[in-house]
Amino acid sequence: MKNLLLIFMCSLSIAFNAIASDVKPANILFIMIDDLRPELGAYGSTAVKSPNIDSLASEAVLFANAYVNVPVCGASRASMMSGIRPTEKRFVGYQARIDEDAKGAETLFGYLKKQGYYSESIGKILHFSADSKAGWSTPPWNPKKIKRIGHRNYQSAENIASFLKDRTGPAYEAADVPDNHYFDGMIADQAMASLESASERNQPFFMAVGFLKPHLPFTVPLRYWDLYREDDIDLASNPLMPVGAPRQAIHSWGELRKFEGIPKAPHPVPDAMAKKLVHGYLASVSYSDAQVGKLLAKLKQLDLDDNTIVILAGDHGFSLGEHGLWVKHSPFDVATRTPLIVKLPTKLTEKSAMGLLLGSTLSTSSEPTPNLKPGVGTAEGLVEFVDIFPTVLELLGKPKLPQLQGDSFVSQLLDVNAPGKVAVFPRWHAADVIKTDRYAMTEWFDQQGQVTARMMFDHLNDPKETVNLAEHKDYKSLVADLHEQLIILRESR
Repeated sequence: MKNLLLIFMCSLSIAFNAIASDVKPANILFIMIDDLRPELGAYGSTAVKSPNIDSLASEAVLFANAYVNVPVCGASRASMMSGIRPTEKRFVGYQARIDEDAKGAETLFGYLKKQGYYSESIGKILHFSADSKAGWSTPPWNPKKIKRIGHRNYQSAENIASFLKDRTGPAYEAADVPDNHYFDGMIADQAMASLESASERNQPFFMAVGFLKPHLPFTVPLRYWDLYREDDIDLASNPLMPVGAPRQAIHSWGELRKFEGIPKAPHPVPDAMAKKLVHGYLASVSYSDAQVGKLLAKLKQLDLDDNTIVILAGDHGFSLGEHGLWVKHSPFDVATRTPLIVKLPTKLTEKSAMGLLLGSTLSTSSEPTPNLKPGVGTAEGLVEFVDIFPTVLELLGKPKLPQLQGDSFVSQLLDVNAPGKVAVFPRWHAADVIKTDRYAMTEWFDQQGQVTARMMFDHLNDPKETVNLAEHKDYKSLVADLHEQLIILRESR
């Protein structure tokens, strides 16, 4: 049976190679959404309205267990775009830069530019637009330079005045304005114009489009706010710290406390305010979803969709009151797990092209699952964001670069039942996390490398992470095994 399968795959590869010279290199549309947790209909959420991303997911591979390597924007983006893992001294905070933390490292966009791609950044991709800027074919485009009313993007005169006076203002706003009065609508407009230009350019493109919402403040056009009723909004069902959690797991979510009406540390957010905040987050997701819809519609209108790989991802998760926490900045699953959706273009899902890709993958994996359509479905296997760079290279037929510390997940794009990674490894400051298909363990280390605290959760029986099992006698052997894997990781970075 295996011999027949190999013969079949070789035949498809020969067929593909016969037409390969007539096939244009695939474009890449990379969409990143700031602070987006898996709060999408495609991920099973019934609270949010996200029809455009849900539609994309229905034609793509949705990764159910995708993890960032750092739960903060700058470091997460730098790690992902370089394919290099964070350490205690590299890619640490929101102001991380590739060109400072990993000098001389290649970037995904810079490498593709060298391969003949037109690489373009629109909106928020890296935290600093000037980071590794030589890798872009044109200077990064940022709407904040166009409309100078402050980075919080308030629209009401009262909120603008408050911000300009003392850098404060509310955590949410819903103005009755068109989409492009706020930054994400401007980003969508610019991206659509750039797609128009790309369609006229005889050159493959890597276009990275970064939407800002649902990042704080939750500022959106009124129409998206009106999609939700606060009476229908449920607050987190796990609002307390896990039983037995170490004190290191607690943080004061200072990013949110900077806004008007939010209690100062260590006081919790009152339920009425919490509902407003969740309302704002959901409305912001719907606002970004609408901008994604415009972009995908433009891609199709220009007949670019059948030759463009679309990748959509958040840069990390987000806490909405779970464990008594808000925003990101923690090793909990809600902060490290995020959406990842990859749509292969028509040319890569046609029989001949898939034959080539399958032929290169089957040598190290089992037979493909029958009755599955390559490039469509839900992949449950673990992936992490350092895997994105090598995956893109494999899809484009490029060799893996020596600096890359992740692994391609092309096998899961071709067969969603293919195995993912044995473990993934987020980290946050002095905390390293190992996440397997069932367990997640966090260890806090001191400067001498000694463990100062630990927590572990069984995601099969406790997906919301409510009980710390790290000190339970029945898990002593498992904790020791996971600890050894973290030690190996720390020594290899």
